[in-house]
Amino acid sequence: MMTGAVAARRAMAAAAGLLVSMQVAAACSGPAEVREARPLAVKAHVLATGKAVLSFAGYSGAEYEDPEAMLSHAERALAARRPADTLVNIGATAVGIGAVYELAKRMGFTTIGIVSTQARDEKSELSPCVDLVFYVPDARWGGTLPGTDRLSPTSQAIVEASEAYVAIGGGDVTRDEALALQRAGRPVTFIPADMNHRIASDKARKANRPEPTDFQGSAHKALMPGR
Repeated sequence: MMTGAVAARRAMAAAAGLLVSMQVAAACSGPAEVREARPLAVKAHVLATGKAVLSFAGYSGAEYEDPEAMLSHAERALAARRPADTLVNIGATAVGIGAVYELAKRMGFTTIGIVSTQARDEKSELSPCVDLVFYVPDARWGGTLPGTDRLSPTSQAIVEASEAYVAIGGGDVTRDEALALQRAGRPVTFIPADMNHRIASDKARKANRPEPTDFQGSAHKALMPGR
């Protein structure tokens, strides 16, 4: 039988949880500002805040086989940072790794999104929990330019702005950014994760390709060779 004290504690906990949910919902009402900016302008904005940028990368449209595990890894990375000193950057959109935006807001972080103008042109849905979005003029989604080791403008902006980088799985763009940051001597944390198996299999079938058997993504192969 539930005592009055236990019932009161549970009611208080439920009320506290509801208050947090309402605060997050209020904070996650869509970007307060969206602007087009080249890498130098993005970097200038970041420097003016006086905060370090912690960037998260990984699967976007490919999503995650275990999204809860991805969020647990992200929460541990965020817990090691102080919201007063840190901006959290992801790729502005809502899917895949973009779920970390809501977690970051719940933990008190200011959030930004650095993403290619391809996202705007393709009308990709922005996360409601990103505070400021930078659309970087770019003919690509990111990564290195074909036939070169130079980063596209979007990845250049992310690399130049980031003090640290956490990759949870990821494909070619994540791989290229992480390697560039490693060469620049900045901390990169790579956490293996499978992309969503069903989405990957459906995509292969629609393209008349063989069913995939490896769901780890190209970032894994580059950042954890032989493992």
